[in-house]
Amino acid sequence: MVDEVNRSWWLFVLRGVCAVLFGALAFLWPGITLAVLVLLFGAYAFVNGVLALVVAIRAPKGIPGRGFTAALGVLGVATGIVTAFFPGITALSLLAVIAAWAILTGAFEVAAGIKLRHLMRGSWMLVVTGLLSIVFGGLVLAMPGAGALSIVWLIGAYAIAFGIMLFVVAARLKSAHTLIGAPAGAG
Repeated sequence: MVDEVNRSWWLFVLRGVCAVLFGALAFLWPGITLAVLVLLFGAYAFVNGVLALVVAIRAPKGIPGRGFTAALGVLGVATGIVTAFFPGITALSLLAVIAAWAILTGAFEVAAGIKLRHLMRGSWMLVVTGLLSIVFGGLVLAMPGAGALSIVWLIGAYAIAFGIMLFVVAARLKSAHTLIGAPAGAG
């Protein structure tokens, strides 16, 4: 069962790549318009949700955290769809959607990290990733009147940090997978 979870390390890498790319684009296009930011965020949330659903589907039945990961995936897909169909929402509405998504994503990541603590070394990284999301969501809610550029940079910094944490989780999963697949006495 642990081996099945560890084989999904590459899905965490894909989620991390999406997050880092989204964050990098936010920094590379500081003059990005709100409409482009809305669509870019929606695409990121959707892809992240789909990848989380794939992780949940690939995980063996009964594995701790599987339900949280599935809920995270549904949340991401729903957020991406809502954002795509209602791109004309105001900046304040976008910030509320982003903050709510980040806080809920964080809660699910924390819960999954806690559930997986007995199955995976380094599951605390999922908890840290989740806490990062919760703090980010709280900051967005606390500073809704901040300038658009600072919000874009805050979103970019969060996405890059979140992506890096996912890379660390993927590395832990891959190394555990390698150790599990190694012959007796190796590693």
